[in-house]
Amino acid sequence: MPGRTRESRWPLLEFFMTAGRLKGERRKGWVVKLGMADPESVADHSYRTALMAMLYSDLRGLDTPKVLKMALMHDLPEALVGDTIPGERTRSQKHDLESAAMKKILAGVPTEVRGEYWRIWFEFSQGRTREAKLVRQVDKLEMAVQAFEYGKGRTPSGTDEFMETARANIRDDDLLDLLRLVTGAQ
Repeated sequence: MPGRTRESRWPLLEFFMTAGRLKGERRKGWVVKLGMADPESVADHSYRTALMAMLYSDLRGLDTPKVLKMALMHDLPEALVGDTIPGERTRSQKHDLESAAMKKILAGVPTEVRGEYWRIWFEFSQGRTREAKLVRQVDKLEMAVQAFEYGKGRTPSGTDEFMETARANIRDDDLLDLLRLVTGAQ
């Protein structure tokens, strides 16, 4: 970013610091449903979601750079609006709040990439493209893998709702096979 002034870099710093809030944003489902005091953060979840999505995207010949951006940004609005659990907000409320938050977060991003980032995040939120469908399903699979890890290699009690959510949202055969491993289903 040669040619940018010191002052023009402040919005970038704000963007990075806003994203950094996800490191302290605990995944609410683990707190509310399982009573965990120190569960994974949204940033922890987003990292593994991105890694899993990258691998499956490469195996399918999808647009992996887009998938990675999508996975890294999929929960970015939670830096401003917080993590939620199903039923806490209507789908419409969640979409409206997160859209407004994403616009605010991206406001300081250089215009050369701002539009692209918005389109990729919006594509994820709509869930219609192959890339968005993959990331949305991997998002749920990562949650199931985390539950499995919390149970140290078994599905811990109290996680049935998490596993059911994953089962209800995953359609991809390869992802379902991995889900069966962590749920113990055949």
